[in-house]
Amino acid sequence: MPDRKPREGFELLCELLFRPAAHLVARALLPLRVPPPAVVLAAGATGLGAAIAIGRHAFLAAALLLQLKTVLDNADGQLARLSGRVTAFGRYLDSESDLLVDAAVFAALGLWIGPWLALAGFAVLTTVLSINFNLERLYRGTGAGVSDGSLVARIYGIVYAPQDRLAEAIVRRRPGRATVGVVANFGLSTQLAALGACLALGHPRAYLVVLSFCTVVVIALVANQSRRSST
Repeated sequence: MPDRKPREGFELLCELLFRPAAHLVARALLPLRVPPPAVVLAAGATGLGAAIAIGRHAFLAAALLLQLKTVLDNADGQLARLSGRVTAFGRYLDSESDLLVDAAVFAALGLWIGPWLALAGFAVLTTVLSINFNLERLYRGTGAGVSDGSLVARIYGIVYAPQDRLAEAIVRRRPGRATVGVVANFGLSTQLAALGACLALGHPRAYLVVLSFCTVVVIALVANQSRRSST
């Protein structure tokens, strides 16, 4: 797919389901000259709508909105590459919008699973996603520096730079391709699909089991990576 973002890790669910759907959306929006940041904002609004639905105990509606959010979240980047409008602003806005939506979703989940469990879940998800991003980045040997002085860039630096430095401290050498490939399947598209499934079944607390499994696997892989780095 020509508008696919080059990645070493292959997030199975995203590549086989959400990216093809997003490709159709991006192709439909291309002749309309819709700016990619507008799609980012639409994805963010959809995610916030899912959080509101969770708060109202409309779990099935929330599950569907989360999947729509994922499609739009993939479509904005594809649209940017198709139209030649890839910008640092769009990248920062996308990351910050995702974080805001995640926070809102877990705040709403706190009404049903308890605030402390929701807070722990949000922290764990953020950590897993950060390690996912940084393993890919370190494997490719690319930097994570903020490239301009815009507001979204400064916010990105404040929020994500500490996570990037922590990942570099833990993974002190180039990660193996297998590690990158496994952790890629714990990306946000897959996480929201799992959360959506738990919501549709009426058991949002079950998503914490999914997160726990992801955490155990990530810890084992990163620990093995760190052990290899020290030998």
